[in-house]
Amino acid sequence: MFSLKPKKNNEFFELFIESAQYFYQGTLLMDEVMMDHRKADIKVKEINEIEHKADKINDAIIDKLNQTFITPIDREDIYAIANGLDDGVDRLQGTLQRIVIYNTGEAREGAIRLTKILIESTAELVKALGMLNAISKNQKELLDITNKIDRLESEGDHIFRSELGYLFEYVKDPIELIKWKDLLEDLEDTIDHCEKMADLIKGVVMKYA
Repeated sequence: MFSLKPKKNNEFFELFIESAQYFYQGTLLMDEVMMDHRKADIKVKEINEIEHKADKINDAIIDKLNQTFITPIDREDIYAIANGLDDGVDRLQGTLQRIVIYNTGEAREGAIRLTKILIESTAELVKALGMLNAISKNQKELLDITNKIDRLESEGDHIFRSELGYLFEYVKDPIELIKWKDLLEDLEDTIDHCEKMADLIKGVVMKYA
């Protein structure tokens, strides 16, 4: 049956926060591997557990969406935010699995820096989603956060291009080059994904503020 009780609508925002926290936790696992590649096998097991939990949260959001007649924001926005956060965890899982498969060894400086940007970007997403239940009140703070994530994405682009250029100029082993090119692209794509999430949140703010 459809629910018509407005008080339950806050559950969407609570679930968003929980999902975003899993995304953030995944970046911390990535950072641990960047600091010590010998932890990769263990951290893949941990990201697999996080991904499973994130899937459950995503399922809970979709189930609630199907059972709720009146939603606090547009249904398509709820669906997009839920799937976007879940996809972020999936991306991190794939990257950590690739690190194990490639047996990359010690991380390159550019990959470490991109991971730090991911940590900061996902932390900002958690913060933004924690304010989304009071959009009008938090409009300025929400827009400041989304703009910060945009700036972080631009910084990540610069690091990615610089590191990629270094790889092609100085790394002579083609296997090593391919390994790190793929991993850098994974990290940069995930930072881009954070920007897309920020743009989605910004769009919601502009609708309801």
